[in-house]
Amino acid sequence: MQIIALIIIGATAGFIATRAMKVETDVITTIAIGIFGALIGGLVLRILLAITGFAAGFLGAVLGAIALIWLWERYGPKRP
Repeated sequence: MQIIALIIIGATAGFIATRAMKVETDVITTIAIGIFGALIGGLVLRILLAITGFAAGFLGAVLGAIALIWLWERYGPKRP
């Protein structure tokens, strides 16, 4: 059940993050960005703020996904 929740939250967070950063990606990449962003942002936010619950996890997922997109655009493969 936790994995399904992670995929749903990650997909939603990835969608919001890609739209906020104006990045066009396919569905799989959007979900992957959201899931990894959820892991990064959720963990960091929960540790720093010591807040648990859905709202903190979701906010952390969106912030983590935005950070991951920024890193990808900054240091990822360059497009011609």
